[in-house]
Amino acid sequence: MKEFKLLGSKPTRHGFGMGLVELGERYDNVVVLGGDITGSVMTSFFRDKFPERFFSIGIAEQNATTIAAGLALSGKIPFFSSYSAFAAFRNADQIRISMCYNEANVKIGGGHSGITVGPDGATHQSLEEVSLLRAMPNLTLIVPADYEESRKATIAIGEMHGPAYLRFGRSPVPMFTSVEDSFEIGKATQLTEGNEVAIIACGLMVWEAVLAAQELYKRKGIKARVINNSSIKPIDYETITKAAMECGCIVTAEEHQVHGGLGSAVAEVVVKNFPVPMEFVGMKDRFGGSGEPEELMVHFGLTWKEIYASALKSIERKEKGFIGVRKLTEIESMID
Repeated sequence: MKEFKLLGSKPTRHGFGMGLVELGERYDNVVVLGGDITGSVMTSFFRDKFPERFFSIGIAEQNATTIAAGLALSGKIPFFSSYSAFAAFRNADQIRISMCYNEANVKIGGGHSGITVGPDGATHQSLEEVSLLRAMPNLTLIVPADYEESRKATIAIGEMHGPAYLRFGRSPVPMFTSVEDSFEIGKATQLTEGNEVAIIACGLMVWEAVLAAQELYKRKGIKARVINNSSIKPIDYETITKAAMECGCIVTAEEHQVHGGLGSAVAEVVVKNFPVPMEFVGMKDRFGGSGEPEELMVHFGLTWKEIYASALKSIERKEKGFIGVRKLTEIESMID
């Protein structure tokens, strides 16, 4: 089983902030719009380095996105960031029409996503935005796993043309990807070798998936294939289909509602190309609550333990027989 070297912990929002600075150094037409929470979403890094290219819009997310669309259509590369609870939901009409319908080159950073916002409580714990945003035509949607991937993803969406949304969190998360690791929009990354079950995760749940895979091997001798699927849209059809074919069962894990998020996106690929048993780890159709991030992860079942149990369940279903892994001749005889 591959061993991962932890490089400390940092919030993915810091990776977003550093990525903005790097983009600003490379491109003079990168501009950033702030909504009075620049210190929270780390757009303050860009503001301090390039004050002449930073615009404070105030607490007005819808106005900021509309202004950003105008700047994009004028040749700028505008970034706007706020909490996902506002950047996605309060902003839904502006994202749909001003950004996506116009194919405007606007980039939005959705911060403080998931239950790990902690004490801010259920109203600020955005757990549904992936399902909303991945339905938007023309929109690229990325959920990075750690600080370094967040930095790379920020640069990547800045260098592509078209509307994009980057989802990141507030709390520090383990850093396990390196500067040398590649990041490409539309590509998933296989982290471990294994053909008995595939665990496909995004965001901070990728590290929980790695821990689950380590425990599966240690306790049961099961070799799990862990896949970091940070690119929700476009999604990596090839890697997911290959995992279904070679592993025969899949578990998805996300800090998001199980309805409409990563799990649903993976299921759409699997059911079309190679149906196999699937289990889903995520929020079970409920709101979050106030508490410390680690306590909430345990309370709502978003840890390696739930991934571990779901992996065993999916393997059991596979071994009992499932139409998706039967031979074509068997399926034809059933139809007859």
